[in-house]
Amino acid sequence: MKDTRFRTNAKNRAFNRFADKVFTYVLWGITLFAISIILLLLLRILSKGLSFISLDFLIGIPSELEAGGGIGPFLFCSFYVLFIAMVISLPIGIGSGIYLAEYAPNNKMTEWIRTCVEGLASVPSIVFGLFGYVLFVDVFEIGLTVIGAAVTLSLLNLPIITRVTEEAIQAVPQDLREASYALGATKSNTIMRVVIPAASSGIITGISLAACRAFGESAVILLAGGTSASDKMWDFNLFSQGATLPVHLWYVQSEALVEDAKEIADKSAAILVFIILLISSTLRLPLWIRKLRLKG
Repeated sequence: MKDTRFRTNAKNRAFNRFADKVFTYVLWGITLFAISIILLLLLRILSKGLSFISLDFLIGIPSELEAGGGIGPFLFCSFYVLFIAMVISLPIGIGSGIYLAEYAPNNKMTEWIRTCVEGLASVPSIVFGLFGYVLFVDVFEIGLTVIGAAVTLSLLNLPIITRVTEEAIQAVPQDLREASYALGATKSNTIMRVVIPAASSGIITGISLAACRAFGESAVILLAGGTSASDKMWDFNLFSQGATLPVHLWYVQSEALVEDAKEIADKSAAILVFIILLISSTLRLPLWIRKLRLKG
């Protein structure tokens, strides 16, 4: 009886080890397949346009009818709108995440706020764009502007930054807080000097995701900022039209009349992908440096 039970258990263990290996290999295969597709798409987009880019194209003024136009105003407006949107959304989003994680009481009201934040984070961007259009065009009657696009874009980023910040802070072990309190630190000092540095990796990852999404956003900009930009390369007027590079890419690909529309679209797409990768890498660079220092 014992020998039979021993053999059955041995067979079960062998089958479980075999199933575990198969499952692991399947997951590795799916992961490698997904990464390969992403890399192939990136290489295709970058190879089709990046090698043909020149300085004149980057700072040149776009042309409606003649070939050889650039993307200067749209590229500048992309960074300008992103900067304003992040200046608005970062303090509010990070502050809200800190409040929900450290100060908000555990009651139905707080849970309702968290549910609203999660719901807003999953709302399609075109809904935010329609809200921005109604607010700035119909209510305030200032038209399609840079400031309208930036504020609407900041509203799109707020729930993401808030939720990511809250989760990153909640993931910090409670022992770190108790050790700080034991040394005589106040709650605010503990949050600023212990909790936030420990949660910085998650917070910066959330900021990176929000910034990259905002830079590549087109629906919000199309409805709140318009389809055209200034006729100057450096125009800081907040009430001029605020079309960005993704909107220009859509316009060139679908409605442009210039002969080299496809070439402009390929180069614009390559620049857009390259800048998004650059933003993501730049924001995460301090974390990589800190990890190298800790290992060293």
